[in-house]
Amino acid sequence: MTYMIRSVIAVLLLAPLGSIAQNNPIITSMYTADPSAHVWADGRLYIYCSHDVAPPRGCDLMDRYHVFSTDDMVHWKDHGEILNSSQVPWGRKEGGFMWAPDCAYKNGTYYFYFPHPSGTDWNHTWKIGVATSKSPASGFTVQGYIPQLKPMIDPCVFVDEDGQAYLYYGGGGRCEGGKLKDNMMEVDGEMKPMEGLVDFHEASWVHKYKGLYYLSYSDNHDSAGTHNQMRYATGNSPLGPWTYRGIYITPTDSYTDHGSIVEYKGQWYAFYHNSNLSHNDWLRSVCVDKLFFNEDGTIKMVRQTH
Repeated sequence: MTYMIRSVIAVLLLAPLGSIAQNNPIITSMYTADPSAHVWADGRLYIYCSHDVAPPRGCDLMDRYHVFSTDDMVHWKDHGEILNSSQVPWGRKEGGFMWAPDCAYKNGTYYFYFPHPSGTDWNHTWKIGVATSKSPASGFTVQGYIPQLKPMIDPCVFVDEDGQAYLYYGGGGRCEGGKLKDNMMEVDGEMKPMEGLVDFHEASWVHKYKGLYYLSYSDNHDSAGTHNQMRYATGNSPLGPWTYRGIYITPTDSYTDHGSIVEYKGQWYAFYHNSNLSHNDWLRSVCVDKLFFNEDGTIKMVRQTH
């Protein structure tokens, strides 16, 4: 019996990182961050990720996006790179700064939303770009950017049950939301501040559960060597006003966090990232854990696993 136990331990120690079911991080072949999770009509769950480049230099070297998918939450297929800064005609000539993206589907087309600066002065020239494809994980072509937006980051697009799409974005303590036109590339009316959020920093995400809208986001927490927490608020409308509800993910070992919430095959999941593989704040790795709701609709604290 002792020999058998030692043999099992040896196999586990020698197994390739990520080959054991349900380990976190879930992506170990490269550094990934800012997971945007969606379930499409083919029955698979897809995550659209930004990519940290080694050796790290803050967030400025982030330059491309990858897509991964699964049909069992254990085995993940790498669909490869779908977009990089050299493919953005209006983009910053020095490249880099391809930060947290999102994807939406409407009328047979997948719309990939990404923040990217248009000038050398990156912090003041952010635009929300749009690339489209007939496939969820390949063939994306940049169509332009959404006009009349402020230079902010972290686009999130939520398509409600009636087909109406909503855009959210933000950064620096400000979050705005508004309707998108049917072409998914223009704002219908004006963007407005999302009211009722507590300590908003960035990383807005919207989902719906039992008729209630949830806006989750990263906060400004910075205490005793720990950083971003994930918070959320609820509302009866996709554009608020919002009622703050609390924290659902405590700080990871990374300086940042950025997540998404999605239901797949009857189970809800929280995606986020940490620095467990690299132990470097700017070489991050995507993780996922189960998410549960209380009877009153509030979210239970997510238990981070390894």
